[in-house]
Amino acid sequence: MVREVQRVGRVLGVLAMSVVCATPAVAAQGRRVPPAGAAAAGEAAVSPAEIQRMLDGYMLIQAQDILQLTDEQFPKFMAHVRTWQETRRRTQGERLRMVQELRRMINGRGGPIDEGTVKERLKALDELEARANGEIQQQRDTIDQVLNPIQQARFRVFEETMEQRKIELLMRARQGRGRQNLPPATEEPKH
Repeated sequence: MVREVQRVGRVLGVLAMSVVCATPAVAAQGRRVPPAGAAAAGEAAVSPAEIQRMLDGYMLIQAQDILQLTDEQFPKFMAHVRTWQETRRRTQGERLRMVQELRRMINGRGGPIDEGTVKERLKALDELEARANGEIQQQRDTIDQVLNPIQQARFRVFEETMEQRKIELLMRARQGRGRQNLPPATEEPKH
């Protein structure tokens, strides 16, 4: 069973990296990346949620090798990391929604700015951040219970490396999308 999970995970990892590596190059050429098996050129591109799931799967497979997880550790680690990833993603989404709400309030789109309401929303944001940090730390503690101290240190370094790579990939994708939205170059008039 564990071997089968590992095999499927490795396949997902390769697939994720293929999509991630291809996305910036295709975007830079001004074309959309079609979903796997898409027959028609007009179909939608791979969604950000799908890419995120692929990256999460890739992270798990890479972590198994980098952390040198045993067959006994891997299923527990995988379950705890998935819960940790979901918690991070959920709380980041909540925070983003609250910040967007604050942005609308202070931009005056809803009329005059009510300082009392802004103060309440700031307090709610602070409470969310404190709660989110506690939940994320609690999830990290459950991961640490599966790992020895050396694996814990490797995981911290690996996590930072993966976050940096994710940011780099997002920047490349945005640069490609920016080029994609530029009007086509016109020819210089001939004299």
